[in-house]
Amino acid sequence: MATPEESTATAQAEDPLPEALSLVRGAAAAGVGVKLLGGLAVRVLCPSFPPRQRSGQDIDLACLGKSRKAVTAYLESAGCAADRRFNMLNGDRQMYFTAPSGRPIDVMVDRLDMCHTLDFRPSFGRLPHTLDAMDLLLSKLQIIELNEKDAHDIVHLLAGVPMPSESGGPERGAPAGPGEAWLDTGRFGKLLGADWGWWRTVTGNLAKLPGLVAERPALVPPAPARDPLAAAGQLLGIAEATPKGVKWKLRANVGERVRWYELPEEVAH
Repeated sequence: MATPEESTATAQAEDPLPEALSLVRGAAAAGVGVKLLGGLAVRVLCPSFPPRQRSGQDIDLACLGKSRKAVTAYLESAGCAADRRFNMLNGDRQMYFTAPSGRPIDVMVDRLDMCHTLDFRPSFGRLPHTLDAMDLLLSKLQIIELNEKDAHDIVHLLAGVPMPSESGGPERGAPAGPGEAWLDTGRFGKLLGADWGWWRTVTGNLAKLPGLVAERPALVPPAPARDPLAAAGQLLGIAEATPKGVKWKLRANVGERVRWYELPEEVAH
């Protein structure tokens, strides 16, 4: 039977966050733009909440297309092994590496293509170690069939990251300060007002949250900084009130008679 010290050491060794943060911080020190994506990024933005960990968890990173060569050179210098064939064939949108620990590293380039396409270039440099908080939230809200880990991340972001009005911003979408995480409601409204498909998926998922939380109360972290369901309601209000473009209205006329989302496939490597 393992001693408490051995159990702690094993848990630390299985936690990918220290290795992921080391890579991202090293990249920043080298002047290379690499950001955390996914559940590890949510943990960085919500450090006081209980972490979501699972065995064999990989490391998800993001970079800009113009920095691909620099990112590859940096990761290789940090001891990561590149899948050269995969990266040559798919490097315009995704790259694959193996970390020194043996963990897989997926690097998304310029955008995240899942049920919808999330272009993270406009706000890539807003935070030091992760993608922008709203981009992280949208990356989860775009998923047609939410699983428990996605719902967990959505609730934690809504419970832990302020809206502009809470952070002191003078208007919708205004930040609290350089490098500080906040949910950019201006970007949220602009994206949903231009694309009916995004609007339909995101509002549907926000509307599901009260039921999901009622079924699984543990989704809400202890002592949250704010009410995640109230935050979801605020975003639903913004989605309804934001002006809709011509393309949005034309697509809305078609509605659900035509599928408005993609079913992402795992890219083999």
